[in-house]
Amino acid sequence: MAELLTEICGTKLRNPTILAAGILGVTSATLERAANSGAGAVTTKSIGPIRREGHPNPVVVETPCGLLNAVGLSCPSPEESIEELKKTIKELDIPVIASFYAHSELEFGNLAERISGVKPHLLEANISCPNVENDFGMAIGTDAEASSRITAEIKSMTDIPLIVKLTPNVTDIREIARAVEDAGADAIAVINTYGPGMAINAETGRPVLSNMFGGLSGPAIKPIALRCVYELYDEVGIPLIGIGGIQTGKDMAEMLMAGASACGIGTAIMNRGVEVFSEICRELEEFMDEHGYSRVRDIVGLAHR
Repeated sequence: MAELLTEICGTKLRNPTILAAGILGVTSATLERAANSGAGAVTTKSIGPIRREGHPNPVVVETPCGLLNAVGLSCPSPEESIEELKKTIKELDIPVIASFYAHSELEFGNLAERISGVKPHLLEANISCPNVENDFGMAIGTDAEASSRITAEIKSMTDIPLIVKLTPNVTDIREIARAVEDAGADAIAVINTYGPGMAINAETGRPVLSNMFGGLSGPAIKPIALRCVYELYDEVGIPLIGIGGIQTGKDMAEMLMAGASACGIGTAIMNRGVEVFSEICRELEEFMDEHGYSRVRDIVGLAHR
């Protein structure tokens, strides 16, 4: 039977599935639910420097090929979020990844230091949200110099391994990846949602989302995510977490073959339920057994032969 263990920055995962940020990560209870359903690691919803309401409803709409979301990085106060994170780390027996965002280099560094005080296994800097104001979010992640400065500031404030989450909405994602690696990033997550995109209600003649525009996730962006992971595998020397459109064990096998060491699962939870983690693992295991692969590392980067 195939072995599904994998590793990110020295942190061992029982399998390559990771609950992606922003899906079930608001409370310790929801993160525990993902853990109990088989996730190899869980990522919190992005913690912010201040309480943020986000956009008014509706903030999510289903499309024929995925989801558009414009939640707007809503979050409790950092004090509340960090207390909930502390509880999660204590109660879960799998790695916990703390996602966070901020408005400036200094704020990113300060927040990273505060979060690090409760010792999550990994940090994830969200520099790539496509549906918030231009003073942060994707505006940072499309600029190699800004991405580099923020990465360096975070690394100066913490010893916990840092994942930097990148946007696909750039001319050359390799440039951004090289910049954050050179600045000290320990791993890269690719990709955040694509877009922004839009949905219009033909009956009312109005945009569906209150924010009008939102980030696209789900099966529609899988080919883009695969391409980004594939490009970066030969470009950087740090681990990659592939995110985007993974619905099945075969999807995961493809992402691993492109070069990912683990994969984020998000929209698939809507389609298959929270049990999707154990189901994807079973499907991946069956695929590996059928094709004679004994370990995850046997297929990581296989498409580059």
